[in-house]
Amino acid sequence: MNYELLFIVRPDLEEKVIKDTFKKIEKVLVDNGAKVLSSKELGQKELAYEIKNHKSGYYFLINVESDAKAIDEYNRVSTLSEDIIRHIAIKLEK
Repeated sequence: MNYELLFIVRPDLEEKVIKDTFKKIEKVLVDNGAKVLSSKELGQKELAYEIKNHKSGYYFLINVESDAKAIDEYNRVSTLSEDIIRHIAIKLEK
């Protein structure tokens, strides 16, 4: 299955921590058997509404080919991370 993963990182972090968060998520996916098809840093964008007292965030988009195991782990790690303020995984139709 192909998935599109989007997550938003807190804007008040240093650039190195933001990049490390992105690398950590990619590593979680690869370690759980996902094949990264593409990944993009979309940059800092204004949020439609405040999330955890933040009005903006750094957006990242990753397209992967994976089974449910890697996606479940992505959701678990993203939920537990204090640096990620929002995340979503969308299953793409073929």
